[in-house]
Order: sequence, then C-alpha cells, then structure tokens
Amino acid sequence: MKQSFVFSGSGGQGIMSAGITLAQAAIDMGKHATYLPEYGPEQRGGSAKCTVVISDEPIISPLPKFCDNLIVMNELAFAKYGEDVKEGGILLSNACRIADPGEPENVTVISAPVDDLALEVGNPKTANIILIGILIGATDIVSEDAFRLSLEEKFKAKKPEILEMNLRALAKGLEIGKKYKK
Repeated sequence: MKQSFVFSGSGGQGIMSAGITLAQAAIDMGKHATYLPEYGPEQRGGSAKCTVVISDEPIISPLPKFCDNLIVMNELAFAKYGEDVKEGGILLSNACRIADPGEPENVTVISAPVDDLALEVGNPKTANIILIGILIGATDIVSEDAFRLSLEEKFKAKKPEILEMNLRALAKGLEIGKKYKK
C-alpha cells in the first residue's frame, strides 16, 4: 500500500517536524518513506509545506500530483492546497483557523479544533502531534507504537515532561481519528 501526505501551514506550526516524524516512524516499521520539504520565501511565519510518501514498495516519485491525505493548519494553506486531495482521500483541517473546509465530493473531511486541544494538553506547539494522531487513528499508516518510539527518539534529549505532553497530544489525536477509521 502506498499513501501520500501533504502537511501545510505556516512556519512555526510544526509542519516539517510532523512530516519528518511520520516518515521516520514508517521507516522504523520497515516501510519505504520519502520526505520533501518546501518553504516560502519569507524568513519567519511564511508558508511551509512538506510531502511524505509511505509505501510497502520502493518509491519512484516523491511528488504526487494529488495527495491521499491533506493536512492544513491555516486558511492560507487550505486556499492553496484544498483541492489537491484525491477522490477517496482525507482532508484534515484545523477548525480553529479554517472557518469551513466545505464538503468536497468523495473526500473524508475531518475538522478538529487542534489549537484549542493543544492548549488543553498544555502547549500550543503540540497541535501538529494532535493532527498526526488523528491521521494515524483514521488511516493506520503507521502503528501507534512506531510513532510513540519516533517521538521518544525525537524528544530524548529534552525534559521528560516534553515527551509526556506530546504523548498526551498523540493520545488525544488518536481518540478523534479512530472515529473516522474506514
């Protein structure tokens, strides 16, 4: 099985971190993965996008024309990439920053207030982890355990509270995502 993921938003929203952590979890599971970051010309707060492709087979091209899963963190990203989801795909949006993603035909729309949920967890910087949790819960593209291990590796040099907070964010996202599992 091959799936593509486009994460998009603004610099500082954890877009690149989300993409590379997902790709690393896939690799840790023995899958093939590519990670391709794209940055806007601005120095801070500019557009940020990354494409991740995960497959059981070697990946020929890391840039799909349309993606299976689109994760948008803000209105600008939604306006730019909102129509790039394949039929049968998932559009995952941050309801705190995107008023109404609509209901594109033959696309599963998951709209969650991830900024608010991140504040509940204890840090607004965990919004990206909540989104990945939703994505994993809905798709099973990587196992929960593989992603937890990826987070542990990522935060091993930080204070233990940082890892615990991110694990809580992941759990919150997984809970939401499982409601959309096909």
